[in-house]
Amino acid sequence: MKSKLSKIIIALVVCTIFFSCQEEELGTSIFDTTEETLDSTSYTYAFDSYLERNFRVPYNLTFSYKLRDVAADMDYNLVPSSLENSEKLAVLVKYLWFDVYAKVVDSTFLKKYGPRMIHLIGSPAYNPISGTIILGLAEGGIKISLYRVNSIDTSNPDMLNEYYFKTMHHEFAHILHQTKTYPADFNLISYKYYDPYAWQDRTTQEAASLGFASPYGSSATREDFVEIIANYIVKTDAQWATLLDYASKGWAVNTSGTVYETTDTDGVDGRATIITKLGICRTWLKDSWNINIDSLRTEVQYRQARIDMDSLLSEIK
Repeated sequence: MKSKLSKIIIALVVCTIFFSCQEEELGTSIFDTTEETLDSTSYTYAFDSYLERNFRVPYNLTFSYKLRDVAADMDYNLVPSSLENSEKLAVLVKYLWFDVYAKVVDSTFLKKYGPRMIHLIGSPAYNPISGTIILGLAEGGIKISLYRVNSIDTSNPDMLNEYYFKTMHHEFAHILHQTKTYPADFNLISYKYYDPYAWQDRTTQEAASLGFASPYGSSATREDFVEIIANYIVKTDAQWATLLDYASKGWAVNTSGTVYETTDTDGVDGRATIITKLGICRTWLKDSWNINIDSLRTEVQYRQARIDMDSLLSEIK
């Protein structure tokens, strides 16, 4: 009797599971499920079509150049990027970032690990308390925001590097380490010298002497890590050599703000520290992502020296 009762209970449970797993007919969605289509009558149609072909379709990426309040930090007074400058930065993003990874790493790499949104903002985000500005943000491994678009000068390679190209590689390196963390040993190399509150008071030379690729790199370990990667990728051989030269010396600033060489008393071999950090970054990129940072840098350097804006912009049609 007990056995028969057990079988009946089991049968009832199986029936309950079976019927509970049946598909239920859902009603009308409360969300807007209509697909957005391009407006062929819009004056932005050519650019929108370019973004569709080169970012949304191959990478499932929304390239937003019309300022979206829901995607921007409301604590800052921001202005939209102009259409002309948005076009310039979009073609450069493709040429110096997406096309580079497709060629050097793998054609599917950024389809898997790239951001799902790039948001262009015309102005910097000023922080009046610290006197600093935000040039880029990587949020949750999904969205990258690029600021100061309305100041782009495509005839000035150093300016392009400082405000855009380095920012691209900096923010993408954040996405990578947010996905696969870097070695904890990196955090111990310069732990005495991080300053999250006054890093902006350090000059490039002073930061290098302490073993950082930039003053901002001395603000926190995660910024140090991505600044090593980004600076190494975009700096020319001469610029990287200059950074290492700064790192091997001592520096001070006089009352007028002039930086001058002095006796190195910080007790840090800045040059060796930067090289050690780069070695950790190089190994991590290779082991975790199968990315050869030197091959990536070579391709970026090659392209940076051969930017033809007329040719790149002609793709928008």
